[in-house]
Order: sequence, then structure tokens, then C-alpha cells
Amino acid sequence: MTPSTDSSSSGEATRRSFVKSAASVAAASAAIGFPSVTFGAPNDKKLKIGVVGTGGRGGGAMLNALAADDNVELYAMGDLYLTEAEKKLEMVRKNSISNGKLSDTLNSRVFGGIDSYKKVIDSGVDVILLTTPPAFRPQHFKAAIEAGIHAFVEKPCATDVAGVKDFLATAKVAADKGLSVLCGFCYRYSQQGRALFERIHGGEIGDIVSIHSTYNAGPVKAMPEASSRPDGMSDTEWQISNWYNFPWLSGDGIVEQGCHNVDRIAWAFNDVNPVAAYGVGGRTRPNNQGTIYDHFSVTYEFPNNATAQVVWRQYIDSYNFTGDIYYGTKGIAKFGTASAEIIGEKNWNYRPPRTPKSMYDLEHEEFFAAIRSGNRKDDASWIGHSTTLAILGRTAAYSGKRLSWDDLWNAQQKLVPDVIDMNGPMPIAPLRIPGVPETQDTVFAS
Repeated sequence: MTPSTDSSSSGEATRRSFVKSAASVAAASAAIGFPSVTFGAPNDKKLKIGVVGTGGRGGGAMLNALAADDNVELYAMGDLYLTEAEKKLEMVRKNSISNGKLSDTLNSRVFGGIDSYKKVIDSGVDVILLTTPPAFRPQHFKAAIEAGIHAFVEKPCATDVAGVKDFLATAKVAADKGLSVLCGFCYRYSQQGRALFERIHGGEIGDIVSIHSTYNAGPVKAMPEASSRPDGMSDTEWQISNWYNFPWLSGDGIVEQGCHNVDRIAWAFNDVNPVAAYGVGGRTRPNNQGTIYDHFSVTYEFPNNATAQVVWRQYIDSYNFTGDIYYGTKGIAKFGTASAEIIGEKNWNYRPPRTPKSMYDLEHEEFFAAIRSGNRKDDASWIGHSTTLAILGRTAAYSGKRLSWDDLWNAQQKLVPDVIDMNGPMPIAPLRIPGVPETQDTVFAS
């Protein structure tokens, strides 16, 4: 869904209209033999998989994709650093999942450099896994879709409003071409999540009154001291190599990590636009040159006076917990990373199946099944909406303002440069301080 500038019922009508039209386009595209994968019999073509961004999530996504279908092969890999791609390939080779699923000529298609995504796309892959730092997602997604490649898009889909708009424009092209798009918001594929939310949406806790969602964790990729910067490394490369610590690259913690919690809130409210958001955030511990916060607390206001609060933080040696509580008029629901329950008029506890499946495996299995069948998979509207919701919370905390959905969507917010010169200068933007205009990154419409 292109996020509507209307948080009323007309916005929901727009969402339904978009979903309906996208489905019609997908059906028509399948009928004319689009895309290149032959539909019909299962496993009728060996699908070539490419990956762009071979870091931590890239390695996991590769194995999930290889395990998802019997007739696939890892065909091309790209990373900013060739040595990192080669290391990840060796890791994948040692895993039994990859047996018989690595192209015989894969070594000739392991690429390095900031333009390695182009080389992976041009190599002739059918499916691409986009797992770089999220600042690059809109650009890489556009290039892949223009080339007619099905795409797995890791969360979030962008780090700023301009990037989300670009991503959603490309998503319309994907719909026109009948290409499947898989979203990295993996909890909607979790078995306990699906079981719980089916009951929530079925009315078993009544109308949702409020939600409290928590993500307490330790620091991720802490920023090293400036003195550790290798001689001759440019400003741009220094920031990209420490991408998590800069909002233009990561989106900050609530957008890069806490977005899972934000996405579950969106799921609970059936992806309607919130009325507004406000919040607080900051840093309790210095982070050298890094300019991300280490804590956020954001309150989202939804229609019918419902609210949702997301509390996210990364502290050292502190209490860690991830989970949600959904308060309804007939009871409460609790979601955990491996559990779910309802307490109310009808109590319920999630019991995993005898052979449970990882949500990471499930999402890729459904992705490849959609490609095989021609029943197009389209998670693009949902990843765009949840990413925008997370950016709304971040921007509210940065600015100190209560922001409506329209306030954000109509604002000028562009953190990622149009041209990224790996050898060029790039000043480090300051830590955002509410009420201090020179630290802000968003210009709101008057």
C-alpha cells in the first residue's frame, strides 16, 4: 500500500483498492507468462539465487532460501568487501543445506564493491536476496525489479520517507511485472504469531484498547573509537563499515531492530494508519562518533482512542526481554518470541506442532512456492507501511513533536545521498536533539 495521507476510513478504502488492483495485475501477468519462471509443474526450472549483502543476515537468508526449494542453486554473491563474501561462501559450503545447491561456477560470480549488486543482477539470477544495510534497499530493489527478478527484501525497506516512497513506486512496477516480493518482517510468518493473531482478529480479546510492546536488548555493532579507523579510509567507507551507528544507514534502532515490534502493532490493527505518534529517546552511554539513540519510547495513537507503546533499548548488562501485551475489551493477549497466550473469556495457550518450523524457513518456502505456482506473493505494501510507522516513531522522538501520519508523509525527509562516493568526504550528522533545529533531519510542511 502506498501510505495514504488520510488516516480515516477513506485511507482504508485506498488500501483495499490498491490490494485489489495489485491482485488483478498479478493474475493478468501470470496469464501472459510473466515472469520468466515457467509456471505449472513444481520444480520445473532450476532457480538461480543471488545475494547482495553477505553479512550476518545475508548468510542466514542464503541458507533459508536454499532449504526452501528442491531445485535451486546459489548462483551469485555480492558484498562491499570481496573478502567478506568469500568468507560467507565458505561458511555456506560447510552447511549440509547447501549440498548439491551451489553452482559449479559460483566462484566466478562472487563480487566485491559498492556496485556489486549490479553484477549480481546482471549475472542472470531469478531470485535475489537483498540484505545490505537498509539505506541501500530502495536502490537495489529498483534495480532488481527492473531486471525482472523476484526479490526478498530484508526489513526495513528504507531509512527515510524519500526511500519508502521510492520503494513503493518500485513495488508498483513489481506488480505490473508479476514479480513476487517477500518481506523480512518475519514474525508474521511465525507459527505462534499466526495462531495468536488469527484469534485476535477473530475477536477473542474484543476490541483492542492498548498495546505495550517491549524490545530490551544489548548493544549491536557498537561504534569503535575514531583512532581505530584505518589509514586512508574515506569518511563514507568509515560510516558504511559501521553502518548500524548512523541513522542514514540503519534508520536507528527503532527502525532497524524495533521495527519488528512496530510491525506486530501494525498487524494487530490490520495495517491501518495511526492518527499520530509522540515519544522520547536519547543516549545514556557515549558511542564515539556514532549518532544513533540507545533507547526509544514511542506512543502511537490509533482510531477509536486505542494506543500502542513501543519501548526499545540497548543497554549493557541489563534486563533483556522481547514481547507484547495486547489489552482488549474481552481479555488480553501475550506474544513472545516462542510463545503466545490469551487470558479472558476463553483462555488459550499456544502449543507448537510436533515438528515446529522456523519463521525464517516458512517465509522462504512460501516465497518459492508462490514463484513456482504463479500465484504472486506481494509483501511490499506491508513492508512499506510498517517501515513508515517505525520512521514516524523515530521522527517524533527526534523532533519532540506529536506527529500525524500526514505530517510525516508530507514532510521533506531524505537522509541518504543520491550519490555515494566511496572515496569522498561525508560529514557525520549530529545526534538529534529535540528543540535544536540544526540537529534535525526533517522539514515539515507549514
